[in-house]
Amino acid sequence: FLGIAFLGIGLWAWNEKGVLSNISSITDLGGFDPVWLFLVVGGVMFILGFAGCIGALRENTFLLKFFSVFLGIIFFLELTAGVLAFVFKDWIKDQLYFFINNNIRAYRDDIDLQNLIDFTQEYWQCCGAFGADDWNLNIYFNCTDSNASRERCGVPFSCCTKDPAEDVINTQCGYDARQKPEVDQQIVIYTKGCVPQFEKWLQDNLTIVAGIFIGIALLQIFGICLAQNLVSDIEAVRASW
Repeated sequence: FLGIAFLGIGLWAWNEKGVLSNISSITDLGGFDPVWLFLVVGGVMFILGFAGCIGALRENTFLLKFFSVFLGIIFFLELTAGVLAFVFKDWIKDQLYFFINNNIRAYRDDIDLQNLIDFTQEYWQCCGAFGADDWNLNIYFNCTDSNASRERCGVPFSCCTKDPAEDVINTQCGYDARQKPEVDQQIVIYTKGCVPQFEKWLQDNLTIVAGIFIGIALLQIFGICLAQNLVSDIEAVRASW
């Protein structure tokens, strides 16, 4: 049911953006569409939930074996990703930089992507991939003389340092921010990039992150073992008929 809920949210979001009436618009976005997260996660959860639940209720060994194998593949992919991320840290860092910059270019193209970037910059108190100047990649924020946008040489409001006394967000606080000297910029906006801030967050919360991943891995192994034991019990009962 949770998988269906995620799928429903994803399809509703696409319907609101007009994607369902024009499927080709999926490829128009230069950056990442966050709706994909809901669709992929929802799809995987629904497939696993359906196979495990119906397989156990109906004592269907095919569905239980499918559940076990599918969960095992996910576990193997997670393990492989973790090892590769540790071994190829610099490559992962470059890919993350490339990914963020692509989404900076498409910042105004999709409201969901815009909200995701704003949330990330506010949460980690960062601006751009490696600094505020990365916003030169966006046609609305770049500092070129040909840019007629009012946001020229500025940054999104999510880059601005927050005043605890302000109850209402000033969405124009980033205007002309990068035209100021670097010393003055640090007062108005976050000057650290999101990649270094993410690395710092990982180091500060390494125990919690590792605990979460280990917990998820143990749950997956537990699910595989339960499914295999149930298959063995069903086959043993059938053999005695």
